Amino acid sequence: MPRRYAIYDVFTDTRLAGNPLAVVFDADGLNDDTMQRIAGEFNLSETVFVKAAESPTHTARLRIFTPGVELPFAGHPTVGAAIAIAEAGEGNGAGPRDQVCVLEENVGPVRCAVKFGVGKAAFAEFDLPRKSARLEATFDRQALADAFSLKPGQIGFENHVPSLWSAGVAFVMIPVHDLAAAAAVDFDPALWERCTPFAEGRLASAYLYCRGGVNHNAKFHARMFAPDMGISEDPATGSAVAAMSGAIHFFDKLVDGHHPFLIEQGVEMRRPSHIHLHLDVTGGAIAGARIGGEAVRIASGTLDL
Repeated sequence: MPRRYAIYDVFTDTRLAGNPLAVVFDADGLNDDTMQRIAGEFNLSETVFVKAAESPTHTARLRIFTPGVELPFAGHPTVGAAIAIAEAGEGNGAGPRDQVCVLEENVGPVRCAVKFGVGKAAFAEFDLPRKSARLEATFDRQALADAFSLKPGQIGFENHVPSLWSAGVAFVMIPVHDLAAAAAVDFDPALWERCTPFAEGRLASAYLYCRGGVNHNAKFHARMFAPDMGISEDPATGSAVAAMSGAIHFFDKLVDGHHPFLIEQGVEMRRPSHIHLHLDVTGGAIAGARIGGEAVRIASGTLDL
């Protein structure tokens, strides 16, 4: 049967930038193997399948696949799917409209808000389904430097050191000295496999970051590498920013209050992305965290399956 799909560029308001995402509608009846093979056919960093919600109070059930594995949670599929569902009017002909929806992901229900503006790309923001938690791990700075073709002195800045965090998907947070160090990275997957820990069922992926950015509004500049997921480099990674929220709070010792951050990613890939992170800190702990960004549709069609 024909199944609708659309391609969105996510965490950007500009087509051919950000992180491309395939959204497959009408996905009920597709088994795990077929969904994994479809994700391989699209060969994008992630493909999200929209199924009927299991709870009558929720909007849809999402399954998220990279070309190599299924993920329990990911940021750009959440943002992209929320906007795609809202633009489709949930199939009732209502057309695009602001809405709050709950999307069922393997990590749990994810609450999202979608906003439309005249002449603007749609914006979606979601509450993190899990707070970021630090996982036990130790790292050899020389081994990390070798995996990224950097010098050991380029690893770390201020009191930020390599650490392992997860808000549903585990990432090694690797602070680097500056934008020049981030741009100089030459990633070696084989060397990375030797120094990264096994966490939450798979080898942890790498999220490099430094302060500042090419965009003067950016608080952090980042790059993401995930060979275990079949992703050589990712232009925008919401699940990594979700994990990074814990590292920011821990190393920067955020005071109570509201803290907005703009994280840029994908610059070196010529697909600049902008991920909005908001942290609310109460009593020295993260009380709430949200991630948001724009998405624009670039293609649509049908799968003859």
